[in-house]
Amino acid sequence: MAPRALLSRIRLAPLLHHHHLRRSLSAATSPPDESPASPPGPPPPSNSRLFVAGLAWSVDERSLTDAFSSFGTVTEVRIMYDKNSGRSRGFGFVHFSNDHEAKCAKDTMDGKVMLGRPLRISFALDKVRGTQVIVPRLSTIK
Repeated sequence: MAPRALLSRIRLAPLLHHHHLRRSLSAATSPPDESPASPPGPPPPSNSRLFVAGLAWSVDERSLTDAFSSFGTVTEVRIMYDKNSGRSRGFGFVHFSNDHEAKCAKDTMDGKVMLGRPLRISFALDKVRGTQVIVPRLSTIK
């Protein structure tokens, strides 16, 4: 069994008591037939928006813009605030003018400390209303 398939089975092991998951998993791990390989799917959509977590409460839109503007043109910065207290919820979004600038900023700033707190940066997911968004968890073991 391929390592990737084995890793998928291990992650799904606690969920295998559901018959539909068991059926899907067994179909996915069955040996491939001898038909020619299908072409890869479409490339992932481009993304110039970053999700920035681990913000200190004192960080505002101006300081976040200043921190990321060295990587390119920052088109929008939004920090999410608590409705009741008005205090920062500790995360926000930084929008760049293109994907390359966003990737450079993510690669450089992820894990860097800003006002005493390490930033955790990833590409923002599209907001989908009315449906669940399932985010796969990737291992950070090196």
